[in-house]
Amino acid sequence: MNGIADRVNGSVGRRLGYTFGLLTFLIALCGIGTLIGAQLLQSHYDQIIDRIHPADDDNRRLRTEAINAQRSVRGYLITGDQSELAAFRVSQGRIPSVIDDLRGHDVVDESDIAPQQRDLAAYFRVADEQTRSTPRSEQAAVLTREATRRFRAFELANDRLNSQLKAEEKSMDRHGDTVFRAGTAGLGATVALALGLAVYASVRTTRALTRPLGDVERTLGRLTVGDHSARAQEMGPEEIRVVARSVNSLADEGDRLRGVEEVRQQLSRAARETGIRIRDQLDVDHVLDTASRGIGEVLAADYVFILLAEKHGSAFPVARVWSAERGLLSDEERRAIPTLPADVVRDHYRRGTVWLATDLHRYVSDTTPMPGAPGSFGRTGMPAENRVAAAALGLDSAVIIPVGVGEEPIGAVSVARTSADRPWRPVDIEIAESMASGVGRALHTALLYEQESSLVEKLRALDKAKSDFLSTVSHELRTPLTSIVGYVELLKDEDTGPLTEPQLHMLDVVDRNANRLRALIEDLLTLSRIESGAFTSRKAAVDLRRLVTSAVDAIKPAAEAASVSLDTRCDERPLVLHADGEQLDRVLMNLLSNAVKFTPEGGKVSVRAEREDGEVILSVSDTGIGIPEKEQEKLFQRFFRASNATDAAIPGTGLGLTIVRTIVANHGGETRVRSQEGRGTTITARLPLTDPDHAPDSP
Repeated sequence: MNGIADRVNGSVGRRLGYTFGLLTFLIALCGIGTLIGAQLLQSHYDQIIDRIHPADDDNRRLRTEAINAQRSVRGYLITGDQSELAAFRVSQGRIPSVIDDLRGHDVVDESDIAPQQRDLAAYFRVADEQTRSTPRSEQAAVLTREATRRFRAFELANDRLNSQLKAEEKSMDRHGDTVFRAGTAGLGATVALALGLAVYASVRTTRALTRPLGDVERTLGRLTVGDHSARAQEMGPEEIRVVARSVNSLADEGDRLRGVEEVRQQLSRAARETGIRIRDQLDVDHVLDTASRGIGEVLAADYVFILLAEKHGSAFPVARVWSAERGLLSDEERRAIPTLPADVVRDHYRRGTVWLATDLHRYVSDTTPMPGAPGSFGRTGMPAENRVAAAALGLDSAVIIPVGVGEEPIGAVSVARTSADRPWRPVDIEIAESMASGVGRALHTALLYEQESSLVEKLRALDKAKSDFLSTVSHELRTPLTSIVGYVELLKDEDTGPLTEPQLHMLDVVDRNANRLRALIEDLLTLSRIESGAFTSRKAAVDLRRLVTSAVDAIKPAAEAASVSLDTRCDERPLVLHADGEQLDRVLMNLLSNAVKFTPEGGKVSVRAEREDGEVILSVSDTGIGIPEKEQEKLFQRFFRASNATDAAIPGTGLGLTIVRTIVANHGGETRVRSQEGRGTTITARLPLTDPDHAPDSP
């Protein structure tokens, strides 16, 4: 009895000593952990203030100088003020030093600055040409459009670097928060454990015998009544711990036999639920985040790696990394993990099987080939950077499943564990392959949707930029042009004194070209209103015959000057339309001016306005140069001009017929063209006819 008591007391004494030693260690650990956490947080904030903010300021300063240069060039082209050119040169001269300052930040790579520098250099090449062009000239307008496109490319590159710096700052903030929360949780857990151990040590000695035996007895009773989750705590003297282990082993074996089928069912259900979440959104980031997290949780993996193929690349970089301990790793940590050689994924994809790699620690010390591995892994072993990464993460085994649609893989899914005590079971591999296939299909769909959405957004942005530019330029040109026309009229009236014949001739040339420019501006403004949705009509009862007569009278001087005859034929009865008279007059003037312009000397232009089956048929025919047959389908496109008109150097903008078709369509009609090259062209508009007895508005 004394021997047993000594053995029990000795065991309890040792345990109590161990407990107090552990408590002391935990208290010290709490203090050290607090100091380390505070230093880590301070380091994160110092990096944000000293590294990221200065780089962000220099990036904004670069954009400001570029905008100042662009504004100065535009000011010069609008006003002709030479001081604007001086301001442009000052901003242009400052930019190299700003780029050097930006390059000096260690958070900015050369690859981040190169696109901005390239796009900015392309813009300044065009801007230099703008400074040498005549303000408000056609060449200046063309260069302005090109400069705007180049400058937009620079702005996009600048925005990308700005977004990258913001993302870096947010990542460091999140990492700092994670360190703070982890430190707080660890400190709280350590304190709680220390208090628990102190209380536990105070009663352990007296309960060293009775508590372990009572626990084994209660466990046996629960197992007897069907509580299969019951387990005995392995505590107390060694003999009682042996009994407890035996009871637990019997219970574990029973659970293993019952759980074989349950595991398969649970994994299948979890995999289906994860698949549903993955398909919730057609977004690549959503698919990657949900898939990596879901696969890791379902398969109880320590790490999940999802790799995506580069475009025309020779490797498969890591797109997402999930850790059982830390969740999704940051972009910086993810980029530190090396790519997987393309030949490994492609060879494995062609095999169509799952690759199970075990005992990875055997292959991380040298280039030992991996038996049965695909590609270069099976011939020369893992590359050095992959071996270093595997060793750093402590990987012991991994399952790699390539995914794709069609002949080529689009990526791969790898699930890994760090402990040899948890080998991959056949059911785990089966579920992993099933989930990876679903991820591959979802990624393929999301990538296609992302590419299509990106293309649509770029096209919309380009179209809007063009429309805004047309509207702005047209409005800016209208005011000085009105002033020019007004002063020409004052000079012609000879209010400032008599003019000579040569001077009058020069004024006629100025007046004629000013009117041509005014017509062009009106076309541009009309096109801008059409594209912005602001094109509206003020409709009333209108007699088309009056509009035809008025338009023919207006075009007659131009026709006589070109030696082109005019022929008009209208229905004898009123052709009353519910329409906007000004817009229909614009249709007639566009059609007639085109017909006269493209008809050579001695030709003929005919205008017809007739009724047919409840419609008004308005047609304008000419005996001009005609339109090549293969180009007729593009005739109503904006800015399109036939090749023969361009070759003959006949002036025009290519907007007239676009406006004609829009106005006719706005009145519920349709426009058709019939033409033969060298024989002439006929443009026909069909418009709905109103009650002929309806009285039209005054002409």
